[in-house]
Amino acid sequence: MILGIGTDLANIDRIQGTLDRFGDRFRNRVFTETEQRKAERRADVAGTYAKRWAAKEACSKALGTGLRMGIAWKDMAVSNLRTGQPIMHVTGWAAERLAAMTPPGHEAIIHVTLTDDHPWAQAFVVIEALPVAGASPD
Repeated sequence: MILGIGTDLANIDRIQGTLDRFGDRFRNRVFTETEQRKAERRADVAGTYAKRWAAKEACSKALGTGLRMGIAWKDMAVSNLRTGQPIMHVTGWAAERLAAMTPPGHEAIIHVTLTDDHPWAQAFVVIEALPVAGASPD
């Protein structure tokens, strides 16, 4: 069953301007060390950050909260599988919110997809609950 969906569109030039103006202060407030390492290795640094910004916004919407109610930017983090597929990790309040919205006997799976076409970066997040094998529903 679908627990939540979210999408966001970020302007890459706006993210570049924020990076130029605030630099490490912005990076360290919003992005995990893993996300920063990934972005700084890429030719399109701002585009990589913009996609992750959009993913965090989309995830917060899928969680049904937006960026309020205690969710911190770093509570949501994007990494990639060896195949390149992006995956979302949640910690802190975001993980607590995910657990609270997941029905008993189910596990939550967060699906995320990212795309960009300068000057836009977009993310789409779907949170799905799948029955746990052998679990009895309450």
